[in-house]
Amino acid sequence: MTENQNTFHNSIHNKRVLVISFFAALFWIIGNTIDVYQFAITGAFYELLSLPMLALIIFLPIISIVLVIKDKFNRRSMALYSLLLLTPTILLLLLN
Repeated sequence: MTENQNTFHNSIHNKRVLVISFFAALFWIIGNTIDVYQFAITGAFYELLSLPMLALIIFLPIISIVLVIKDKFNRRSMALYSLLLLTPTILLLLLN
């Protein structure tokens, strides 16, 4: 059997960026919809993680754009889906 040369394979960087983007988006969505300060321990964890998650929400779209350009704007690139996941999250943060 011949292997199709047009198949696209996501790199490990694309997969990692997508997983990290998912957790960063989940963190901010939960933080904006649920009262995390209801319990002291959840409020403490939220405060401890908010600064690193803020850095992620700023730098992950830049990394995703670089990876999408590197993948030649392929629609099957996981970095593109990461960018599509982070865009509404950033809008949620800016509009709230």
